[in-house]
Amino acid sequence: MKILVPVDGSDASTRALRHALALCKAFRSGKLLVVAVDDSLFPGAERKMGAEAAAAHHAENFERMLGPARKLLARRKVKAEFIELVGDVAASILEAAAAKKADVIVMGSRGAGGIKGVLLGSVSQKVLAGTPVPVTIVN
Repeated sequence: MKILVPVDGSDASTRALRHALALCKAFRSGKLLVVAVDDSLFPGAERKMGAEAAAAHHAENFERMLGPARKLLARRKVKAEFIELVGDVAASILEAAAAKKADVIVMGSRGAGGIKGVLLGSVSQKVLAGTPVPVTIVN
């Protein structure tokens, strides 16, 4: 079973990763696909900052997003495939799920950019509506 877990460094995404680990343990198998998506820069921003500065910007964001997941997985001695994408967050998650043939998506209800008090984040809603595979939303 391939379990795709989008992470953004938030507590909700870390809880989703813990849930995915529990699923792997329960099924005694599973491959974790941990995905971090950084929003694209505004048009023309990369040209103004330069490709090197843009790459450094994305690398810094990926480290922030993936850091908690890497620590959790290292503590539990679990291997995972880490995927770093730049683009629209929901669309990139859906594309990764399709490309990697994920069997299930496990994600947090709200991410780092979510507005407090919103029951289900816009990314979660878009992924839920746009995928044919089961989605588990972890609060």
